[in-house]
Amino acid sequence: MSLSIVERSLFKDKDGGSTVIKHRFLGFLIWQALQSTAVFFLSKTLLLSLFTPTPFKPSFLSLFAFIVFHFSLLIFSTSLFIISSPRPHRAASPLELLLGSVKLILVPISSSQPLLSSDFRLRARVSLSYVLFVAVSAVSTSLSMISLCWSCGAFDQVKTRRLVIGKLGFWGLQLGMFYAVHYVYKKRWVLQFPIIQRPPFFSFKMGLPLAVGKALKLSAVGYVFSALLAVFLPYEFKGQLPVGNFITEQIIFYIGSFVVILCWELSHHLHQVLHTKRSVFAPPKGSAAAETNPSEPLLAALEESTPKSLLQYLAYLDLCMACESNVDPWRRAAFFEESGETYKRVISVCLTPVEQFTRNISEVLESSPVDNSLQLSHQLRSPNEQLADSKIYESFDDFQLLAWCARIVASLTVHSHKEDRFGVAQLSGSNAAVLSTLLSSLLVVETLMGKKTNLPSSNSVMDPAGIKWATLNSGRRDSAAGVAGKRKGSPFYAKAYSMADILRTSIYCIVSAFYDEMSHGAKAGLLEKDWIISSKPLYGTRELLSQKLRLFLDYQAT
Repeated sequence: MSLSIVERSLFKDKDGGSTVIKHRFLGFLIWQALQSTAVFFLSKTLLLSLFTPTPFKPSFLSLFAFIVFHFSLLIFSTSLFIISSPRPHRAASPLELLLGSVKLILVPISSSQPLLSSDFRLRARVSLSYVLFVAVSAVSTSLSMISLCWSCGAFDQVKTRRLVIGKLGFWGLQLGMFYAVHYVYKKRWVLQFPIIQRPPFFSFKMGLPLAVGKALKLSAVGYVFSALLAVFLPYEFKGQLPVGNFITEQIIFYIGSFVVILCWELSHHLHQVLHTKRSVFAPPKGSAAAETNPSEPLLAALEESTPKSLLQYLAYLDLCMACESNVDPWRRAAFFEESGETYKRVISVCLTPVEQFTRNISEVLESSPVDNSLQLSHQLRSPNEQLADSKIYESFDDFQLLAWCARIVASLTVHSHKEDRFGVAQLSGSNAAVLSTLLSSLLVVETLMGKKTNLPSSNSVMDPAGIKWATLNSGRRDSAAGVAGKRKGSPFYAKAYSMADILRTSIYCIVSAFYDEMSHGAKAGLLEKDWIISSKPLYGTRELLSQKLRLFLDYQAT
């Protein structure tokens, strides 16, 4: 597969990763300007010009309006790029920001210990970025509405341009604030990576109907919102228009609102498509770098880039596609080089997020206060219980990355069965580490969802699979997180369910590929020795992991 000029620059510049992101942002601005130009002229000539005495003609004022319109979209697109992220971020509440400000003012500065924690400073920056995005969106909408609507015939009855600009600017300000608050509240700034990677043109074309429908809905709601707030307009801005002109004015305002939000929705969709497109972190096939060390650019992006950044997400996406597909089999074959160092680095960089996720959830399950009452409302929970839920929410923020990591290690383990000529996967102990980590993670997610597994005992009631399932009304008290997770309305329940499904699928892939070896090992009593780590697992015990693995081997795990 040939690389584009942008992707080739990754291997020439020392700061190649940021170069890729910058080029993608510049490409986004170019395509956004092209589509906005088409929408602008279409709206001016075919829609808004219907309400003017003379058709739309090029002039200095129309050129100035065109420049202002594009400037407003430029500042909106820039603010959109600033707040966008591949994972959700927690923002500080207004009360926390107020208390932090008071602490900075009243408490003397100490060099030994910072006044504000790094976590609070990060959440404060996120909150300020949201406020900046809302403010920029409001200004952008005002400029866009003025450039689109101020020359329409419905405003001929308004005597001064100041009144026209004031009225349109006030309407646009309300519309922009409404759209920005809705955008932030719905977390639409989080980049959603598509399941299937398509060419950007087809991905963009598939989202056009959705963008138009979303623009129709939001412009209608925004129009009603602006109409309700219009009662606070100063009397001089309301004016005294005839009924016919008033109706025409409202129609033009709605059309202008639709055009502005349509441009924003198209920009949002284009931003998602271009920034979630796969970037190939490999030298060109046949080059000297491809012959000597083709995996180094990918490993550098995974290990040296900013954690949880867009560049690191793109590197994980590229690694996942290289491992699962047969488009570039030479890249996957390079992971199984003779020394085994490359394979161990790849497995380590993918197991680390899964291990950290398992530890975080297990700590919550082991340390949370417990309560059996399913009727306990969220408002009546103790601060420790709410803190436990908050930790769980944050753990699932990296759901996309965790899913890629589980699929990568499972795919590499499966392909090592036939492609690992030197046996580096088995000799390095990576197979046991991968399967043990996936089993531990699956157990902790199932426990979080309210499904408790224990080793069989003489006093327990066994089900056909040979596992005792502890119920929530037993004498053992369950953690608040487990109770919340069992309720399907819990915010993290859907992600927990999806994560469990991905982990089960990954484990089944490994079991299917090594079914004969595992079956012989189970009969000879060597299954745990070959596939379970000798140290203490991340969650549960070696016996519990062994029992779970035997269920997968019998295709009885659910």
